[in-house]
Amino acid sequence: MSEKSIKGSTAAIHAAMPRKDAYGALAMPVYHCCAYEFPDHKSMIDSFTGVSDDPDYSRVTNPTVIHFENIIKTLTGASEVVAFTSGMAAISAAIMAVASAGCRIVTSRHLFGNTYLLLTSTLARFGVETVLVDLTDLDAVRAAVNDRTACIYLETVTNPQMEVADLRALADIAHAAGVPLIADTTMVPFIFTDCRALGVDVEILSSTKYLSGGATSLGGLVVDYGTFPGIGRALRKDLLMNLGGYMTPHAAYMQTLGLETLPARYDVQERNAMAVARALHSMSGQYPIEVCYPGLEDNKYHEVATRQFGGHYGAMLTLSLPSEEACYRFIDALQLVRRATNLFDNRTLAIHPASTIFGTIDAATRRQMDVSDRLIRLSIGLEDADDVIADLTRAIRAALA
Repeated sequence: MSEKSIKGSTAAIHAAMPRKDAYGALAMPVYHCCAYEFPDHKSMIDSFTGVSDDPDYSRVTNPTVIHFENIIKTLTGASEVVAFTSGMAAISAAIMAVASAGCRIVTSRHLFGNTYLLLTSTLARFGVETVLVDLTDLDAVRAAVNDRTACIYLETVTNPQMEVADLRALADIAHAAGVPLIADTTMVPFIFTDCRALGVDVEILSSTKYLSGGATSLGGLVVDYGTFPGIGRALRKDLLMNLGGYMTPHAAYMQTLGLETLPARYDVQERNAMAVARALHSMSGQYPIEVCYPGLEDNKYHEVATRQFGGHYGAMLTLSLPSEEACYRFIDALQLVRRATNLFDNRTLAIHPASTIFGTIDAATRRQMDVSDRLIRLSIGLEDADDVIADLTRAIRAALA
């Protein structure tokens, strides 16, 4: 049976290794080595010049990492997949694959804190302009795109604003201008959403999140669908070779294992998130709180999220309280839910983004980014949903007492 003829979860578990293991290992071994011996000079030349796919040096090619990348290629149908040490490394590489001095990136103010700083500060020092527009306002996006535009960039569900823009409409604008649509798809796993069919040319995701399986390892992926020739080659032959940042073999091993259980874990986390969102939403008539989750029918992004993600909404939601001080009291009152950053851990996590993830960004800019001082971000885990709801309810009462 070929890998192309079986479904995603089966392919992730039964993906064939490039070479049969000498000991018959069912899982791809971890190749914690730097260099590889060649039988002759020609095979060495072929490896270093890309004629063969034999590994040459683990800074850019490693059997364990390549196996992980190949599974992602099978699951997504991508033309190229490159695994990096973190989600931010993946974002940096993808942007630099298309942008250079004098180029323009069209994106939103609704971005993860470090992505915002990468675009508006780090890359600005190298002459790359970033234009921030409302990506739900298609006329504003069209007006922002010009002949210097290198790409339109967005998060499919923004963190932590929970905005969902219309991917197909943005892809049409990007493609009319001859530029790619690059999307951070971390919030809803690619195995549940065909972003390529929606017009996304390059996907980026933090594989630290859903893929790793309980926050076991750091990683990031760039998934290139080959619709803009040259991006994939720039990623592997230019940026990876010259800047580094390749995923470690151990992380690739852990995330390969994580892929095997991703559908089962995600199903529980998403059901739990929906249960928590509905429970907190039902309390909004009793307490001065607001819940934002695209899976709720009255959420303003519910229709577009349902259409794009096929009824999947992820396992992150936000809770707004009356004041910043109430948020701090809420955080301190938690007993089961962990006070920690990260998303899609096996444990439910809570954080106050304005004072932590966005804490180095000034208050005026945070307001422009719609990162409210009254906002709590919740990543829902694998616990019994009733236990999580009970702890959150107790913390809300303590915060508002």
